[in-house]
Amino acid sequence: MTYTVGDMAKLLGVPSSTLRYYDKEGLLPFVERSTNGIRVFHEKDYEWLQVISCLKKAGMSLKDIREYIHLTMEGDSTIDERLQLFYKQRQLLQAQMEELQHTMDVLDYKCWYYETAKETGSVEALKRMSPEDLPPQFRNVKQDISKIPVVD
Repeated sequence: MTYTVGDMAKLLGVPSSTLRYYDKEGLLPFVERSTNGIRVFHEKDYEWLQVISCLKKAGMSLKDIREYIHLTMEGDSTIDERLQLFYKQRQLLQAQMEELQHTMDVLDYKCWYYETAKETGSVEALKRMSPEDLPPQFRNVKQDISKIPVVD
């Protein structure tokens, strides 16, 4: 079965302009064109597009995605290079996830802080609270956000 740009865009939940942009950026060398020059997508292209979408969400640059597609089209001789691209992106994504987790921890702490202040009617008691009196899950967070880093 074949699909138009609009059809494939609907399946992927993206605007048609996204697929046109990907094509313009060299991310869709596998997409065929009709005799009239219209892009024709096949079922096998859906998987490619899903992988491209995943790599974009993982923060991979268009340049690296283009390189990955190029390497894949070259065949098995590039397996190691492709694997290295994924290891690199995985490491970057892991670091982002750790940063996001820290951000979530701070937000959780601040929610607790203001929920408690709302219950007591003031933040004053919380300001005087010792680290040992904090719920255990917030002790490190409070210490991290209260500590002024040493600058050389």
